[in-house]
Amino acid sequence: MDSLKPGLQKFHAIIEQSRVIEKGIPTRYHLTPTTDSHDQSQPYKKITFGERDKTKPHKTILMVGETGAGKTKLINTMINYMLDVQREDKVWFEITDDDQTSVHSQTSIITVYGFYIQESKTDLTIIDTPGYGDTRGVEKDKEIAKSLLVLSKCDECIQTLDAVCLVIKATQTRLSDRETYIFDAVQSLFGKDIDENIILLFTHSRGAIPRNVLTAVEEGKIKCAVNEQNQPLYFQFDNCQSDADDEENIMQKQSWDLSLRGITGFFQFFDNINPKPVKMTQHVLEQQRQFEAKISAIKSHIQEMVPKQNELKHTQEDLEKHKQVVEENKNFEYEVEVKYKEKVDIDRSVASKAMCCRVCEENCHYPGCWSLTLLSWCSVMKDDHCTVCTNKCHSSKHVKEAKIYETKTKKEKRTNEDLKKKYDDNIIKVREGESVVQKLKEELQELEKVKIKLVMDAFHCVNTLEMIALNTDSLNTLRHVDFLIEKLKEINEPEKAKILENIKKRAGEEKHKVLLENFYLSEN
Repeated sequence: MDSLKPGLQKFHAIIEQSRVIEKGIPTRYHLTPTTDSHDQSQPYKKITFGERDKTKPHKTILMVGETGAGKTKLINTMINYMLDVQREDKVWFEITDDDQTSVHSQTSIITVYGFYIQESKTDLTIIDTPGYGDTRGVEKDKEIAKSLLVLSKCDECIQTLDAVCLVIKATQTRLSDRETYIFDAVQSLFGKDIDENIILLFTHSRGAIPRNVLTAVEEGKIKCAVNEQNQPLYFQFDNCQSDADDEENIMQKQSWDLSLRGITGFFQFFDNINPKPVKMTQHVLEQQRQFEAKISAIKSHIQEMVPKQNELKHTQEDLEKHKQVVEENKNFEYEVEVKYKEKVDIDRSVASKAMCCRVCEENCHYPGCWSLTLLSWCSVMKDDHCTVCTNKCHSSKHVKEAKIYETKTKKEKRTNEDLKKKYDDNIIKVREGESVVQKLKEELQELEKVKIKLVMDAFHCVNTLEMIALNTDSLNTLRHVDFLIEKLKEINEPEKAKILENIKKRAGEEKHKVLLENFYLSEN
């Protein structure tokens, strides 16, 4: 390494631990991290410079902003302030990952920068969120929220938050829909106790009062720390310190001084702010995670119910068809008129007796049968057999008496065997169908009980967030609110549905529209 100029001796130890990015005015150095770790099981990367001194005060900052807002340069500005870098030193140190060549190649996980140097009275941890609200979509933003939850539980350095920095370009006249979504989503990650620790950092500033962007912040209902006049507290930066410079460049000096005033004011405020424990934030993040899980479970459960509902519908339709067939074919029995013979007294004016065949049930000799003892002697007999009756029966099958056979008719029931079989088959199908319908109804009743519990659990998550979260009118709630309202009404909970309708109303139709359009845009 080249010998240092006398004025740079104070940076000797730091430069020894750095590599040159670009020579010039200023010469840019990249701090070589003491540790640069990424446990694949953890959703965050940790870059540490120096060793943590647990006897020193420790500050933790969370940086949030739209891609391109200037978060990276602000992080490096903080590091140079802690190193007491002045413009005349003509050096600039950077800790941020410099392996990213494009927006889409940026790390998709949280990066935690630990800056621990002996020269500073305070150790500093900066949590850098990747481009919230970029084209990778809402699902990526949900991963950031989950990563923050894991980080707060796993890293002993992240037990309190001193500041949540919302980075916004000072040149803006209004918040973009995507920024509205970003800051809305970020605020929804924290408990109600964090609002006084949310600080506005305006980049690309030229020093004028940023009236337009302050109006945009007010219209966006962004909760943040306020000054003695109850106005949003903010600090301005030009972020140009690392740009090529020369001693005669007045504009560059003004820009440097502006950023120096901004970072100085920020750290003075920062030193006096009360840190907030992350426990409530953990609770908020956990409730949001559960809410997402419950909504997903409801949708999956409904999908599970659909086939059974269809099966029940089709089974009931088949059952009605079988019942109709049974009804149409229940008259498989019918009546017919049947002729039969019956003995009646003879008309004595015609004859006193008659000879009749008991087998053929016929009157063989009537009238005119003589009163003979032996029936075989009757004139209608030949060789002891009757010549008249149908079967030519033997005389022993005949009888002589004062009665004759008379043909009569009567009604008898008959059975259509084909219709009876169809009827019986469908009776069986009806009974089987009724059994299946009953079983399906019971299964659907059990599934409905589970659905009711899931819907109520989701509602209770929203209710809990109402009590503890800094912002409940967020996309996390609003993008599911219509679905949950519908399901609450389905399970006959109109009062709870009304509570959600009030949340939607409170958010305002315009915000609801912006957030949902942003969500769908990101999803697609």
